[in-house]
Amino acid sequence: MRIRIALSAAVTALGLLFLLPSVAHAHGDTLKVVVTGQRAGHVTTEITWENDGDAVDEAVSATVNAVSVDGTRTLGPWVLVRDPAAAPAGWTTAEVLPPGSWKVSVDVGFPALGHGELEVGVPVVDPAPGTAGGTGTTGAPAPVASAPAPAPTTATSGAQSGSAQSAVPPSSPAPAPTASSAAEGDAVWWTTAGVAVTALAGAGVGLLLRRRRLRRRLG
Repeated sequence: MRIRIALSAAVTALGLLFLLPSVAHAHGDTLKVVVTGQRAGHVTTEITWENDGDAVDEAVSATVNAVSVDGTRTLGPWVLVRDPAAAPAGWTTAEVLPPGSWKVSVDVGFPALGHGELEVGVPVVDPAPGTAGGTGTTGAPAPVASAPAPAPTTATSGAQSGSAQSAVPPSSPAPAPTASSAAEGDAVWWTTAGVAVTALAGAGVGLLLRRRRLRRRLG
């Protein structure tokens, strides 16, 4: 009886030894790695078992490398971390790709082998309007209450009236007499004086002639 029990236990143990590898390899021995793109510059991937398409429950050991399309810049290697926005098969990078076109490759070494690659374009994102230096929350500035304008004082009103009066152009003075007008005035004066002298001389001559005629008549 004891021999039979021992034999049955040995057979059961041997069966478990043969079953464990089959259970361990139920998902297969390769991983399907799909690079889905980028989100805000972070590389996004989906990793599943290639045999049944189940998500990987274990920690994944993978490296991410990126090369610019023109081959002048390289980034990486980076590691993959769980992507809470695309669970349970989603993985992403903590690092950010700069704007541009990149050839991204992902190589997984644990818990199985897997490889995926994709050309990813990261657009240039302009800062939102109203941000100071690209940081801080946006928002319109609070309105500032304007103070009432002070009432004009007597001095200011006088100054304003004086400035208004000074703004009015003064009346133009009478034009000064020109040389021609002065010459014309002198000519008129001399003409008048000559006429008067001539008249006086004529009157004197007439008196003298009358006196002579009287003397002749009397003599």
